[in-house]
Amino acid sequence: MNSPARHDRPADAPLVHPVHDAAAKVLVVGSVALDSVETPFGRADDVLGGSGTYFASSASHFAPVQVVGVVGDDYPIEKLEPLRERGVDFAGLERASGTSFRWRGRYRHDLNSAETLETHLGVFSHFAPKIPEQFRNAPFVFLANIDPRLQLQVLDQVTAPKLVACDTMNFWIESRRPELIELLGRVDLITLNDGEVRQLTEKANLVHGAKWILDRGPKHVIIKKGEHGAFMFTKESVFFAPAYPLESVFDPTGAGDSFAGGFIGHLASTNDLSDLSMRRAVVVGSAMGSFAVEKFSNARLLEIGHDDIERRVQEFRQLVAFDAELRT
Repeated sequence: MNSPARHDRPADAPLVHPVHDAAAKVLVVGSVALDSVETPFGRADDVLGGSGTYFASSASHFAPVQVVGVVGDDYPIEKLEPLRERGVDFAGLERASGTSFRWRGRYRHDLNSAETLETHLGVFSHFAPKIPEQFRNAPFVFLANIDPRLQLQVLDQVTAPKLVACDTMNFWIESRRPELIELLGRVDLITLNDGEVRQLTEKANLVHGAKWILDRGPKHVIIKKGEHGAFMFTKESVFFAPAYPLESVFDPTGAGDSFAGGFIGHLASTNDLSDLSMRRAVVVGSAMGSFAVEKFSNARLLEIGHDDIERRVQEFRQLVAFDAELRT
């Protein structure tokens, strides 16, 4: 795989754009949950969680977001008000009779992996995505980590999106492999961590694994490596973005969905799917993931603004800046 030609850009040119009228809409289908999290730095109970929540908290900094999910009649809907005020549309959030999806987990000093203590799916166990008519023409669609059968159902309801991205996990790779392989043929991009790539492809080498996935349909494969950054593979190129060197990590929950929100939100704000734009989106996604882990739940994502994001993306740029000319 070869890297494309270098594109120069003035050092002071803005790399990210706040929400504007020309930004395309983004549809996310995923969980809206309540989390209880323990880390070496503290504990938080019944705080906002779920893939759809984290994604929307991140992507809404760049583009209008539409959420499809389900909560129980015990869910504190008022906690979603800060996202509504930012323009997140919850017209697709169903409220069903029963208890909401709850997850309790613990992180020890290895913050890359969570120990699940309790999972109560509640009404989420019967979730069948119903995409409102006004959501069906969203140009950008993110299928968060849910059953691949449900992800396929969503694709049957949307109308010619410009980009479809999906996420998955080890449970679905093991239990719904045929449906997941079918899904690969219908999406443009998939995000996985390195363990999931090896499990799905049965390839020990991540480059070989990425090629295996690309051969089955997606144009882009993003491999998330937590504190070690993220790779983006296409059939023509490889791009790597490092993780931001944080002094304090309080809660890694939702970092991957926050990455996806920044990544797709940036693409929607520019409406540009060129290779250069995709590379910038990886960096923006990495920046948003780094913000997400600085406080429990989505608290940090709710308090940052455009200037904070631009500053961090520029700092990412400095992390990888170097003089390419060889001197002897």
